[in-house]
Amino acid sequence: MDRRQFLIATAASSAGMLLRGEASWAQPTLAGEQVRLVVPFPPGGPTDIVARPFAELLGSTINAAIIVDNRAGAGGAVGADAVAQSKPDGHMLLFATVGTQAINPTLYKSLPYDAVKDFTPIALVAEAPVAITVNPAFPAKTLGGLVDLAKKTPGKLNYATGGNGTPGHLTAEMFKRAAGIDMQHVPYKGGAPAQLDLLANHISIMFDPMQSTLAQVKAGNLRMLAVSSKERSLALPNVPTIAESGYQGFETTAWWAVFAPANLNPDLAAALAAAVQQVATGDSFRTRMEPLGVRPRVLTLGALGDFQRSEIAKWGKAVRESGATVE
Repeated sequence: MDRRQFLIATAASSAGMLLRGEASWAQPTLAGEQVRLVVPFPPGGPTDIVARPFAELLGSTINAAIIVDNRAGAGGAVGADAVAQSKPDGHMLLFATVGTQAINPTLYKSLPYDAVKDFTPIALVAEAPVAITVNPAFPAKTLGGLVDLAKKTPGKLNYATGGNGTPGHLTAEMFKRAAGIDMQHVPYKGGAPAQLDLLANHISIMFDPMQSTLAQVKAGNLRMLAVSSKERSLALPNVPTIAESGYQGFETTAWWAVFAPANLNPDLAAALAAAVQQVATGDSFRTRMEPLGVRPRVLTLGALGDFQRSEIAKWGKAVRESGATVE
């Protein structure tokens, strides 16, 4: 066992003792309790399909009943606000997204919660790239071909996303600036209806997190030109990244993390962070996520807080440059 494995095992063991109430001193415990994991988007969507297997594994790890509670609305703001206003006792947690914790603070003119002050960061869980996917009838076979076509017909190409201010929309706007092209945005109310129109060839191009179109790409019904992550996805290793397609340094990812209400007991926060780390670094979670194009990634407590602030700055810049706004 190397040092990293030893530290993870030690932290997980301590978390298990604490959450089962086996520590020799008085500590908060969630063992035998019901914990509500709020997923701020509808069932079956990109966030839900990551959250459900995670909740199952976390429940087993901390010996608690994890109930997935889908509270969709306002780009995730409804669910996030519900957690922000809840009692900081560990019984209600947020399965947060890049949208709720990094994009919404700039995108929404009026947000009912403060994405930093109203939460206790627990741990980053996973991330996934945004994919540029096209209908097979689209004439461009590569990302370079798409750029060439866009330059020949400025403003004529349309691209679909799951909505204004989503990671797909903002990644597309960043890419347009990087490539020096002009395409028109067609926002949909979610990735599913956008994908239906892409399959029907009513629209030719889609920017959305990879897991939205992965199954149709593998089935040969759609073609993926590139992904926005730093490295290629293990789910489709033949698909290049945007960076290696000629746009060095380009990188965006959708991500998911666990946040609790502000002022959570520090000992309970640390134990939860260790438990989440145990789940996210385990083989069971990894083998469920990799076929979806999702990669486990862990940052805990203060490190997650620092990451969140850097993401707010990055995505906030993209929001302002795109002109996207939601009342």
